[in-house]
Amino acid sequence: MANERIILGIDPGTTIMGFGLIKVVNKKMEFLLLNELLLSKYTDPYIKLQKIFERTIELIDTYHPDEIAIEAPFFGKNVQSMLKLGRAQGVAMAAGLSRQVAITEYEPKKIKMAITGNGNASKEQVAKMLQQLLALKELPKNLDSTDGLAAAVCHFFNSGKPQGTTTYTGWEAFLKNNEGRVVK
Repeated sequence: MANERIILGIDPGTTIMGFGLIKVVNKKMEFLLLNELLLSKYTDPYIKLQKIFERTIELIDTYHPDEIAIEAPFFGKNVQSMLKLGRAQGVAMAAGLSRQVAITEYEPKKIKMAITGNGNASKEQVAKMLQQLLALKELPKNLDSTDGLAAAVCHFFNSGKPQGTTTYTGWEAFLKNNEGRVVK
């Protein structure tokens, strides 16, 4: 593991995509950025996906993250919502893969557990703990951005090579690990 690296955390969504960046220097976290991409003003779902892709590329090209940590879609009762989240996640992952950035997915419970010690913690509890860990002066109104930051911090706590998650280093690795999903 390098002495210095940047981790981009993403909480994908089709209404709000939250993201955060941390810099790791000699095993110590430094806060870089916390923000969100507001997508509710767009009615076309494909424009939303385009905006997610473009913003993710912009973040990669600006901050040059070494790794991306992304929250995996949770399994709920609403299939349509799950499909939309999966598409948003897939577009963000495609942006990272197009720039050869290693990507690791984390289940929402694993992220909450890493940050608060409780896999069922609320967004507010996660945000407050991040505020303390990273000495944030104030929290944003929407907590989707802190969810993105939480993914990055979870990745840091798991030393970049967590068990029980999936990491891809490029299209070839993704295709190799997902042969059953490829239509020939």
